[in-house]
Amino acid sequence: MTKPFGGLYAITPDTADTRGLLSRTRAILAGGAAILQYRNKSSDAALRREQGLGLLALCREHGAIFLVNDDVELARALGADGVHVGRDDAGIADARRVLGANAIVGASCYDKIELAEAAVARGASYVAFGAVFASSVKPEAARAPLSLFAAAKRLAVPSVAIGGISPANARQVVEAGADAISLISALYDAADPTAVARELAALYR
Repeated sequence: MTKPFGGLYAITPDTADTRGLLSRTRAILAGGAAILQYRNKSSDAALRREQGLGLLALCREHGAIFLVNDDVELARALGADGVHVGRDDAGIADARRVLGANAIVGASCYDKIELAEAAVARGASYVAFGAVFASSVKPEAARAPLSLFAAAKRLAVPSVAIGGISPANARQVVEAGADAISLISALYDAADPTAVARELAALYR
């Protein structure tokens, strides 16, 4: 990875409102988000490309890492820093083949250190565990114990926490050893996204 990886990791909500998406993302990046993942499962290819280009420009402006969820070809077309893949997405090896050795390739490892070990062996740049708390975005997600982040230190790649994280509980996750905390709703639905992002990013300073 060419940039330090860690801190506040924002994930976009699934929306067709490009203007609103870019406005809120700008506010979140201004508050100190270090990483942004573009996640949109429902829009067509043209809109996803339009949104992706806008988000990439904002990340470049603020010096943030820009990743795409699942879609390796979109990540390549946009010139993103990398991609995040899940259990059912394109594999880590396929992502590396398409995006190159220097790309950031993250992997969802849910609630299992064994999945993280396997992901690192296949070349993952970071591993993500969650849901660490009950999640409104994925209410059916398995709960990942905070002890995973201490266990993951031996993997020698950053670990990311996701699921139900908010300003009220984020410190617990940081203190457990997560190198980054991922949020969607708590950032994008906030009355003042910049203030919330600033508060969360400060946990890593």
